[in-house]
Amino acid sequence: MQQLIQNRLARRLLIHHQALSDPPHRAQTLPELQGVIERLGYVQVDSIAIVERAHHQILFARNKTYKQKQLHRLIERERTLFEHWTHDASVIPVSFFPYWKHRFIREKERLALRPMHFGSDFARSTDAILERIRRDGPVMARDFEARDKPSTGWWDWHPSKAALEYLWRTGELQISRREGFQKVYDLTERVIPAAYREQTFDHDTFVDWACTSALARLGFGTRGQIAAFFQLLKPAEVEEWVAANRSRLEEVRIESADGSKPRTAFAFPATLAELDTVPEPPTRVRVLSPFDPLLRDRGRAERIFDFHYRIEVFVPEAQRKYGYYVFPVMRGDTIVGRIDMKADRPNDVMSVRRFWPEKRTRLSRQLVSGLEAEIERLRRFTGVSRTNFKLDWLHP
Repeated sequence: MQQLIQNRLARRLLIHHQALSDPPHRAQTLPELQGVIERLGYVQVDSIAIVERAHHQILFARNKTYKQKQLHRLIERERTLFEHWTHDASVIPVSFFPYWKHRFIREKERLALRPMHFGSDFARSTDAILERIRRDGPVMARDFEARDKPSTGWWDWHPSKAALEYLWRTGELQISRREGFQKVYDLTERVIPAAYREQTFDHDTFVDWACTSALARLGFGTRGQIAAFFQLLKPAEVEEWVAANRSRLEEVRIESADGSKPRTAFAFPATLAELDTVPEPPTRVRVLSPFDPLLRDRGRAERIFDFHYRIEVFVPEAQRKYGYYVFPVMRGDTIVGRIDMKADRPNDVMSVRRFWPEKRTRLSRQLVSGLEAEIERLRRFTGVSRTNFKLDWLHP
């Protein structure tokens, strides 16, 4: 008989696996920060910095002593992280690099089917770029001639820009660092330590690692959620892995927050053993990045937290329900609302436009005080000097 995991336990387990139950105020060393990223599996990178760039805000939500320079050091000096694709651009533990070789091979096969996207000069550009980097060192896309017309996609870039992206996606180049969020490309052998660069795994080991690692971090998950976690595998590969590993897996039913029919998922016995001791999350209020891994799977977040969330960046202003870029707000194990705020750096102010509580959330003095304290923490983190609240920022 399938075990039923009650919603409150499911929430706490998921929060714990996402490193959001850790003490948020304890000073964090570089190895501890590395450990958090390894627990998460990856941290999504995004250029939008309405408050702070997504990768920094994700890590700050877990530990309030985190500083942006710590992540840069792990990537650029310690070389314990590298940047590549999961479902989107992400920073990934370098120990995962041998498994990403399978992705590089698949990317090369996939992109070989679309040569028309690169233009006639593409192959010559890749050879020339590799030779230039070997001779002169790292390069950026802006080091090459720009197109006269605006780009409509990476297949419409200048041949050198497309070649750089192709070489990165297929593993011959890596991102050595970023300057103003622009990628700096270098040869893989200059970025990835030899121990990981030279290590290889066969296909079956790769599939087992990808499925096991994904499910361990998800806590519980369906076949589709396992496949989507790293986006390294085809659905058929996950199906085969589940069939071959049924003795290692437990089928469970996950209670939904809204009382709808529980959803069947898989979990490891070791994960289920945690249910009796899973910690209660800190009660302090936290503003989450829209790209926080806790909420990346919007459907899962809605079932577990009863929180429907979409980014309205691409929704016409007149049709937006909340705002251009609204942040989820969590307190304890509950998503209590969303907030429209912005670090207005030119005017040196954290501008708070509005907070919308969820229907079940009571705007108590304690909640408001906790939210104001979190806004103040974010103000200091982003480096602006003051906070500006509109008179009607608390929306009933």
